[in-house]
Amino acid sequence: MGDTLEFNEIYQEVKGSWNDGRLRFSKQNVVYKSSKTGKVDSIPAAELNLAQWRRVCLGHGIKLGTSSGLVYKYDGFRDTDLEKISEFFKANYKVELSEKDMCVKGWNWGTAKFSGPLLSFDVNDNTAFEVPLSNVSQCATGKNEVTLEFHQNDDTEVSLMEVRFYVPPSQSDERQDPVEAFAQSVLSKADVIQATGDAVCIFKELQCLTPRGRYDIRIYPTFLHLHGKTFDYKIPYTTVLRLFLLPHKDQRQMFFVISLDPPIKQGQTRYHFLILLFSKEEDLSLTLNMSEEDVERRFDGKLSKNMSGSLYEMVSRVMKALVNRKITVPGNFQGHSGAQCITCSYKASSGLLYPLERGFIYVHKPPVHLRFEEISCVNFARGTTTTRSFDFEIETKQGNQYTFSSIEREEYGKLFDFVNAKKLNIKNRGFKEKKGMKGNIDEYSDSDEDQHDAYLERMKAEGKIREEGNDSDESDGESDESFNPGEEDDDIAEEYDSNASASDSSDEEGDSDNESAKKKKVKKAKVVKEKKERKPRKEKKQKDKGGPKRPMSAYMLWLNASREHIKSENPGISITEISKKAGEMWRQLGKEEKEEWDTKAAEAKRQYDKAKKEYAESGGGATSSPKKESKKSAGKKEEKKRKSAGGDKDKERGGNDSFKSKEFIETSEESSSDSDRKSKAKRKKGSDDEEEEAASTPASSEEESD
Repeated sequence: MGDTLEFNEIYQEVKGSWNDGRLRFSKQNVVYKSSKTGKVDSIPAAELNLAQWRRVCLGHGIKLGTSSGLVYKYDGFRDTDLEKISEFFKANYKVELSEKDMCVKGWNWGTAKFSGPLLSFDVNDNTAFEVPLSNVSQCATGKNEVTLEFHQNDDTEVSLMEVRFYVPPSQSDERQDPVEAFAQSVLSKADVIQATGDAVCIFKELQCLTPRGRYDIRIYPTFLHLHGKTFDYKIPYTTVLRLFLLPHKDQRQMFFVISLDPPIKQGQTRYHFLILLFSKEEDLSLTLNMSEEDVERRFDGKLSKNMSGSLYEMVSRVMKALVNRKITVPGNFQGHSGAQCITCSYKASSGLLYPLERGFIYVHKPPVHLRFEEISCVNFARGTTTTRSFDFEIETKQGNQYTFSSIEREEYGKLFDFVNAKKLNIKNRGFKEKKGMKGNIDEYSDSDEDQHDAYLERMKAEGKIREEGNDSDESDGESDESFNPGEEDDDIAEEYDSNASASDSSDEEGDSDNESAKKKKVKKAKVVKEKKERKPRKEKKQKDKGGPKRPMSAYMLWLNASREHIKSENPGISITEISKKAGEMWRQLGKEEKEEWDTKAAEAKRQYDKAKKEYAESGGGATSSPKKESKKSAGKKEEKKRKSAGGDKDKERGGNDSFKSKEFIETSEESSSDSDRKSKAKRKKGSDDEEEEAASTPASSEEESD
């Protein structure tokens, strides 16, 4: 057996919801890491004093207890895991893994036992259910009755609101009320926020970005109290996940970010992050409301009774000591301007993106924290509005996408190097670069990353063809600029750019001639080609309804035969899913199986050809006359257009004297002679006859050409 045992998809119950994660047993400790929050629970092996194997709703589970009174429960194991876990515990831990049965009778009368942070309800010495007292938000007493109320979790569809216990009166000890004794036992371990006693220290009028406003922050031993003009928030230290201290880009302010799970609530709004903004110039002298002995005993030298310094340093120092968590600061990343952050926009709000050693954090509206381990890939995309900026897209393993837009392109090189150094998967990396980095790819990454990108190769080939076409004509040097944020705008010359200083009034005529010739050369490249006359659309061939039906392909014959079989194997499958599934199955068929359907398709084709021939011989499908008529009418229209165009040209050549309108002819009877009228009538009659002859000839010529 190895030194460690690892299990994936192990669940931990958190206020009524199941959070999955990974559990590892090693010789030194037991480590559980949540997939949702990234929080790590580590139990030293020397502190384990209880290990039980139990049948639970998600298969089997393990209950672990420590000498300090803490209890951890993990579910999602299989039957087969019991033997190897039991052997590992015997070999490496001082505790034996014992099997414990749960009571499933459904009785509501039993014994309540308080064991550490759990209240267990036992029936006949078997546990029916357990209540973690840390989930209790309030405890109320009545006559022979105790009511427990619970903290609510937004992630659960159904929440347990309260449980009531009936406590019978005790005959043996009349001095202590059993109801009060039960309530005191619950409250001693419950997570009930009560502002009893004085605060350790108070920070006045701190600027808070989320939730927005100015708040007095009162620091109590077990929780944080935000007191504002409108709202009050009480935040237990157990809900604090991480602390961040981030410098603003202007180097004059500091962000102090507190990550919370579960978040604080205001109506339907949830605040997962508490963000405070401080000025670096603000100083504070702080005195803790505790004796020096108590401060030394409780905080082990992390705090002293009297402290002074910058306001943000005092707040972060006190929070670090009380929450007992490390403060995360930016790593060695430096942007183009020397700052440790990048200015960008997220969801139409401008903010700052901080690349950290193990993730990214964006402040401030809305705040986003993304750990590297939950990132599937990143993508550098061209800006939608201008080439001076680019977008940075992050896609998580859960399928969520975060787009940070309007990043200055000067930041591209620094950000790309940072992402590359952290070995994150870059989605739009070139094929050659991927090939070179093959050795650095994580073993657990997607196999599609190493595959040949046919689409990318085709785009490159088309780009080469366009470049070759542009090189043949020197004047056609303007092409689409590739996305390279490192280039400067000055390298790209405008098409009609001219040097103003060169065109001086004292210059010689030869220089001006050369300059005008150059301009003409550039303008020549912009000549628009004349549009060709569109040919008349060919009429769609009408389907002959009386004709034989076209034969099916081999795949369609196989699909019709296999459709019911696919439906029976996949009940409830949709029509589109049937097509996808059938396509996969057809590709997996061997040559011999496909030959059977190919022969059936060939036979169906022969039958179709035979039936089509018989149908044609019987006189079916004779629908050619409408087509010919349409061709004739189209030819007449074309000829009329040509004649009218020719007539206009003749009129332009003859000038205004030869042209006479219809109105002029009618009103000039007195001035014109009879001979003129006769010649005009003959000319008009001759032109009409020519039009009729011309209208009849194009149709026949087009028929011959067809």
